[in-house]
Amino acid sequence: MNKQNILALALKPAMRVTRSVGIGIVLLLAAALIAIITPSAASAPPPCEGPTATRLVMGLEGASGSTIGPDGALYVTEGAVGRISRVDPQTGEKTTFASGLPRAIIGIGGAIDVAFIDNIAYALVTLVGSQFGTSDFVGIYRVDGPDSFTVVADIGAFNLANPPTIPFEITVPTGLQFALQTYRGGFLVTDGHLNRVLRVTLDGEITVFIAFGNIVPTGLAVKGNTVYMAEAGPVPHLAQNGKVVSFGPKSPTTTEVASGAPLLVDVEFGRGDSLYALSQGIFPAGSPPATPAQHNTGSLVKVNGDGTFTGIMDSLDQPTSLEFIGNTAYFVTLTGEIWKIDGVSCLP
Repeated sequence: MNKQNILALALKPAMRVTRSVGIGIVLLLAAALIAIITPSAASAPPPCEGPTATRLVMGLEGASGSTIGPDGALYVTEGAVGRISRVDPQTGEKTTFASGLPRAIIGIGGAIDVAFIDNIAYALVTLVGSQFGTSDFVGIYRVDGPDSFTVVADIGAFNLANPPTIPFEITVPTGLQFALQTYRGGFLVTDGHLNRVLRVTLDGEITVFIAFGNIVPTGLAVKGNTVYMAEAGPVPHLAQNGKVVSFGPKSPTTTEVASGAPLLVDVEFGRGDSLYALSQGIFPAGSPPATPAQHNTGSLVKVNGDGTFTGIMDSLDQPTSLEFIGNTAYFVTLTGEIWKIDGVSCLP
């Protein structure tokens, strides 16, 4: 065998080794690339198992409105005792944030909703005053301390001086205010008796933002310049009259967004700009206005693009207000409870 053949034989194993090493490197690079573009099980979102409800708090007294505070906690009004409570959304631990606000006189009213501007809490108070035998003001109270307040807007006096021009029966001239929503450095306030939305500034200036016929406006949500509002509809609050509508600062009329759930009391945005509404349920036949819905007939519904609702969870017991933290919905009930619904929506 000549030298060239010996050299060729010597090189063949080396070439095979080099080729196998090259293939190994390619495979390692491919595996690394797949690992980069494929999220790991730890980083992937958990699977959606559907909504599940858990009672978070019980024993609230005359609970009604709520908001998410600047610290991420839930703040809830307890009108029966003139109190605002802070609730940890994870543990349900409840502490008194402020007390000494006007109390409900006729079962509903007193401190009915709460909102924050620049880390300062404001409470909406209704169904008090001379007609109910008290010297309290109907309006917006700034919380100055644990038991001190300043009236920043006398809504009752405004309503007495500026009654609705659209005719319908009025039994409480100062109105029945329901929801307090921050808007452009001030507030929007719904009045479910005088059927209008007021705009209120921090220095107490009050104007009629938009007025309606007898549609019973309730909860509010804001996205940009657009206001979304729930309508309970006139007594007996039929499902076809339960609507979510929208309007803007220059809108003389509303645009219907969705309808089909009875006695809507709130509307809120959840994860991914999905819009949800809260139905208190079926109104007891023959009952007077302001009577709560029948027990365990309420529901949380999602607003669809075609103007309909999709049910998320039913059999809710007289819910009054709705909040979202991430993928979890929280609702307050007239029976003094706060429930949370996990898994309301899932990441795509």
